[in-house]
Amino acid sequence: MNPWLALTPGDDPAERIRLIGRAHERFLAGELRPDRMRQVVADSWARSAAFIGADSTAPIDLAEDELEAYRSAHPLARVMPIFRDLLGGLAEDGDHMMAVCDAHGRLLWVEGHPATLRSAASMNFVPGARWDEAHAGTNAPGTALAVDHALQIFATEHFSHPVQRWTCAAAPIHDPGTGRLLGAIDVTGGDHLANPHSLALVRATALAAESYLRGVLTVERKPHVAALGRDEAGLASGGRQIRLGKRHSELLMLLTVHPEGRTGDQLAVDLYGDDVNPVTVRAELSRLRRILGPELLDSRPYRLRTHLTTDFDVVGRLLDAGRTAEAVDAYPGPLLPVSDAPGIVRLRRLLDDRLRAAILEAGDRRLLRSWLNSSWGSDDLDLWAAYAALAPADPVAARRVAALTREYACNVAAT
Repeated sequence: MNPWLALTPGDDPAERIRLIGRAHERFLAGELRPDRMRQVVADSWARSAAFIGADSTAPIDLAEDELEAYRSAHPLARVMPIFRDLLGGLAEDGDHMMAVCDAHGRLLWVEGHPATLRSAASMNFVPGARWDEAHAGTNAPGTALAVDHALQIFATEHFSHPVQRWTCAAAPIHDPGTGRLLGAIDVTGGDHLANPHSLALVRATALAAESYLRGVLTVERKPHVAALGRDEAGLASGGRQIRLGKRHSELLMLLTVHPEGRTGDQLAVDLYGDDVNPVTVRAELSRLRRILGPELLDSRPYRLRTHLTTDFDVVGRLLDAGRTAEAVDAYPGPLLPVSDAPGIVRLRRLLDDRLRAAILEAGDRRLLRSWLNSSWGSDDLDLWAAYAALAPADPVAARRVAALTREYACNVAAT
C-alpha cells in the first residue's frame, strides 16, 4: 500500500468518506488515534488540532498589493508557465483548480474555471490565504509542506469541516541549488482526484519545475552551505550537491564561522567539550578534506580556503539590517537541530535568541504567529504571551499560554 495515496484499489469512495467522517468525529471527541486512518492523516490531525478548531477558515495573510509584489519576486514565478502547461488543462475543465503556495503555505496563485474559483473562495482558498496546517488544518499543500512529500488528501481527511467536500493532491518543490523548500504545487477538485494518476502528475510537475530552476536560477559563485532546519548539512559547490554526515556537518559549520582557522584542539573542544579527543577530530577532518577537496580545506590551522555562504549567515545579515520579516522567511529551522556539539549548540542558541528578540521587538502578529506555528516555536511561552497580548480575542493563544504556564510550573516543581 502506498501511504501517500488516499484510496487503495477496490475502495468504495462513498464508504471511505463515511468511515473517515466518523473517525474525524471520534477524534474531535477526544479519541487520539481513530482506527482505519492513514498515519500521515492522523498525525496531521494531531498537529492541526493544537492550533485551530474544526470549523476554522484559512486567514488572508497577504493583501492584494503585498501579494503581487511578493509573488512576482518569488522563485516559483519563473515556473508558472510550466505549471500552466502541465496542469492548465485540468484547471480549465471546470472541475479542478491549480494552486501554488510558498514554503509557509501562503497561496500565491489559484487558477481554474471562474465557477470553481467562486466555490473555493467560500473557504478562502484564494491567493494570499494561509493554508499551512496551523492555519487551515490538514490539506494537501499544507501537509505536503509539513512532511516534505507528495500526497493526496481525500474529502473527510481534511481537518476543517468547510474543506471536506474537496479532494486534493500536492507535491513540494525545492530549490535545486540549496535543497531549500520553496513551496508546493496543488491540484484541487472532486473525489475523482483520489487516484494514482493525480499524485503522479503533481510529482512530475514538481520535478519538471525543479529541473527548470536548476538551469535558470542564478548560481552563487561561492559555494553555499544549507544547515538550518536540517540534521545534516548540504553543500552546493562547483555544480555538485554534497550531503554531509552529522560530524562533518558540524565541522564545516564551525569552520565557516571561524575564517581565521581553528586548531585541532580547539575544534575538539567545539565538538566534544570536556571529552576532548583531538585524534578523532583530525581523522574526521582528513575525511572531510577528501570530500571537499584540497581546494576548499587547508590545515595548520584548519581553515576554509574560500568563503562559503551559509543560510545561517543569511539570516544573521538580515537581522543585522533590521529586516526581521525577511529573516523569519529565510529561517527554515534551528541550526543542525540534533547536534549536541557545544560549539554548534552555542551558534544555534545565538541565532535563535537573536531571531526571537527581533520578533518580540517588532510586535508584528504575523511574525509572532509564524514563529509559534513552527515545530521549534510552538512551546515558546514568552512569544505566545506576546501574541496573546496583541490578539486578546484569539482563544487558541489564551489556551496555549495557560497550558504552557501550567506545564512549566509543573516542571519547575518537579525539579
